[in-house]
Amino acid sequence: MCGIAGVIHRDGPGDVGREITAMLQSMKHRGPDSTGYALYGAGGEGMVLRVKLADPRERGSIGWEEDLERRLHEVTTRLAKVGADVGTVDRTTDYALRATVDFDGDLKSLVDHVEDIPGCEVLSAGSSLEIVKDLGDAEEVSRQYGLARFCGTHAIGHVRMATESDVDIAGAHPYWAYPFGDVAVVHNGQLTNYHQWRRRLERLGHRFASECDSEIIAVYLAEKLANGVSLETAVKESLDDLDGVFTYVVVTKDSLGVAKDEMAAKPLVLYETASMVALASEEVAIRAIVDHEIETYDPYEREALVWTL
Repeated sequence: MCGIAGVIHRDGPGDVGREITAMLQSMKHRGPDSTGYALYGAGGEGMVLRVKLADPRERGSIGWEEDLERRLHEVTTRLAKVGADVGTVDRTTDYALRATVDFDGDLKSLVDHVEDIPGCEVLSAGSSLEIVKDLGDAEEVSRQYGLARFCGTHAIGHVRMATESDVDIAGAHPYWAYPFGDVAVVHNGQLTNYHQWRRRLERLGHRFASECDSEIIAVYLAEKLANGVSLETAVKESLDDLDGVFTYVVVTKDSLGVAKDEMAAKPLVLYETASMVALASEEVAIRAIVDHEIETYDPYEREALVWTL
């Protein structure tokens, strides 16, 4: 059992970091093991990279600090080697960093150079997307990364209860659609044709950072977008191509979309006004950010919805 949430402000930026934190914290009972965010800022900084330098569970081991310093130096060195003009590099925690770069080359090459460093993983890359995920509940992760200050147009989040895998950052959602910038997904459910789609996408040259089916959804959708398919069409086509019981939320640079499978067994509640759309696994999450009486509704089976800025 996990919880998902999303919000999009259609008339200008809002306090999406604070909002998603409140929504996810209200659903802590659905997933206390890890929390993740995909946040979309105003952009204008060039490309933003969020990088995990190490597994926090190894903190305190012999050579921990020295390894982190070496990896941090190696990240900036490798970015420069592929022609990226490195702007700021901030240690958001001792084992994670946020970097801004100017780069007009192949995104896959840039990311692969960084991930060739043992222990390093690029969590997201894009002109406005920033993925933050870590162990603990939403308030803990938000405090650790300073997310209450994050202002943006839209965001999604996920709280995870680890049932079939370890409690670690690698298993936390959201997932970035490597190597496509600015596309991410959160998901509640299970794909029964996961391995089939993974093999198909791998034959197209894609690689995956996890065994999670949510990552498959992200890359599936991003591949369609790269081939000129609209997000609305891609989301609708996914209902025919992806088998299982699922509800997922996808975000791009300027859109938020949601889909429920034909059984509609995984819950989702929607609240919509002319200026804002909020959605979550439970209504309590929407009430956490809307301070007046609201009317919500549940999407029907096989429903696919997309909102744009």
